[in-house]
Amino acid sequence: MAGGAGADWFRLPPKVSAVSHSPRRIRYGMVGGGPGAFIGAVHRMAAALDGEWELVAGAFSSHPERSREQGRALGLDPGRVYDSWREMAGRETARPSASRIDAVAIVTPNHLHHPIAATFLNAGFHVVCDKPMTTTAADAEELCRAVERTGLVFALTHNYTGYPMIAEAREIVRSGRLGRVRKVVARYLQGWLATRLEATGHRQAEWRQDPAQAGPSSAVADIGTHLDNLVRHVTGLATAAVFADFATFVPGRELEDDATVLVRFAGGARGVYAISQVATGEENGLALRIYGDRAGLLWSQEEPNRLEILAADGPRRTLTRGGSGVGMAAARATRLPPGHPEGFIEAFANLYRNVGRAIRGRGSGDEGRDRSDGGDATRGRAMKGEGDGRGFPDHVDGLAGMRFVEAVVESAAVGGWVAPATGTAAAGGAGDRGAAARRTVR
Repeated sequence: MAGGAGADWFRLPPKVSAVSHSPRRIRYGMVGGGPGAFIGAVHRMAAALDGEWELVAGAFSSHPERSREQGRALGLDPGRVYDSWREMAGRETARPSASRIDAVAIVTPNHLHHPIAATFLNAGFHVVCDKPMTTTAADAEELCRAVERTGLVFALTHNYTGYPMIAEAREIVRSGRLGRVRKVVARYLQGWLATRLEATGHRQAEWRQDPAQAGPSSAVADIGTHLDNLVRHVTGLATAAVFADFATFVPGRELEDDATVLVRFAGGARGVYAISQVATGEENGLALRIYGDRAGLLWSQEEPNRLEILAADGPRRTLTRGGSGVGMAAARATRLPPGHPEGFIEAFANLYRNVGRAIRGRGSGDEGRDRSDGGDATRGRAMKGEGDGRGFPDHVDGLAGMRFVEAVVESAAVGGWVAPATGTAAAGGAGDRGAAARRTVR
């Protein structure tokens, strides 16, 4: 072989055996993701990559003809392309168990996540939901109670957790190789909303700047939740308080298009998040830097196959996906030999693969929750063994994300430190929410 790499160079990384392979693919329906929608197509590609999911139904648009247009483009049975998500829920429930959907993928604007997810959960279907989970923490708490009550799988597609080198970063931090974490610097910089794109009829820009559809936040809810989730996933640190500064740079907008957030973590670490969708010229600049008292690490989503390790008393080291020195967590999330780039779709597909295993594992005990990282329900994990980086974000992560958003929005409004709400949502109803209220930190 060229370069003397030897036969081992082309050996595919080890895979984790499935919980129990079903004789058929998981049947799913999709709500949203009609003609021209970005994230719906991404979900469909990711679900299809391992051949374990099959799209059989959909309500792809609030406009029935556009839904039917998308169904035709996907080659679906016209009888299972619905005019509304409510019709889809009712008619799929009425179908024989041998043909109805097993799960629904929700890829709509934010304000529809809660009613759609609640309806399908209560009808007995598993849910894969795009982020953020809802537009309010109260709605997220309600969904958490529905998940706990039904025992169904709920997955939130914070897809960046699916990258192999994020699995490696998590393993490095959690094993203590960085030492005690002192500082987290995370940024998510985009430039696609640097002009008032929503005024041109751009649908994706329109709803993100409409409080009725996006909720109380635009940039933080849309991409800042990715930072919050990724930092918690890699470090295990709980957010103790936030101090936020919002800006709306483009005239005519109601919601922020730029934010800076200072973070205090439980245990004393500090963080800073730079969040912007008006960073002119940026594409998808998500990056994470974590510094401990022994070493640091750097990862960038636009160069996802590399992880930089900074030693206090030695040279900088670059780990590559599939390369030597990379642990089992990253290897298990890797699909191709080193030097063959993997990216966004493969990371997204890792989540769908893991969600499929959780669905198939229901009743076997393999879908149980691991409380080994502190016992707080907002820090729990979606699957046993997610310590190896191969689980997926779930309803608990979604609730933590909404509490982060609400704390950040309140902080920006009052100009002070605000502690996100804490506590579980599964035990009680609305009467318990007072104990989980946010508080301003003096």
